[in-house]
Amino acid sequence: MATKTDSSCKIAEFLLQIKAVKLQPQMPFTWASGWKSPIYCDNRVILSHPIIRTHIRKEFEKLIEDKFGRPDVIAGVATGAIAHGALVAEIMGLPFVYVRSEAKNHGMTNLIEGQLHEGQSIVVIEDLVSTGGSSLKAVQALRDAKCVVKGMVAIFSYGFDNAQQAFKDNNCILHTLTDYETLIEEAARLQYITPDMLDTLAKWRANPAEWGK
Repeated sequence: MATKTDSSCKIAEFLLQIKAVKLQPQMPFTWASGWKSPIYCDNRVILSHPIIRTHIRKEFEKLIEDKFGRPDVIAGVATGAIAHGALVAEIMGLPFVYVRSEAKNHGMTNLIEGQLHEGQSIVVIEDLVSTGGSSLKAVQALRDAKCVVKGMVAIFSYGFDNAQQAFKDNNCILHTLTDYETLIEEAARLQYITPDMLDTLAKWRANPAEWGK
């Protein structure tokens, strides 16, 4: 997970600034899972902001080289991490593939798009980790292709306990550029939220599946 640093705080600030992350405890969002949530994250918004997009690309490169060394291939998780992954692969001069949520039902019926070879080492890029289910499904697809997954890096994670346990159970290292705790601290510092909202946000984070019912 993310360790609080000047870099993680800066990225949290960027996400708030461009409204890639929205916080509205009084008017909760509904996730695809049906969960009610005071926060919504859409990191695709980053792609519309060249300076921030470039900053995150560079931070990904530093994080990968620091934590995993140089892999043979960069993989993105469809759909949100395809563009981010391709940008990182470009700056690192590496091949790029992406993993679909499910195999195509026509043509070559590919689950993985791009060219891989058995035994290649891969770092997977994700834009957002919530429960970790779809992220780890992509990891397993790459392992099934007989590649070596060194780990995953993501822009943001909610840091749910069940997600952390799922990554541990699947023997997959996850590092993120920023995380929920850092983002909430920055939101309070920059007055994107009022002090009375902090308790609501903490209660949601502690039990997201039941919050708002």
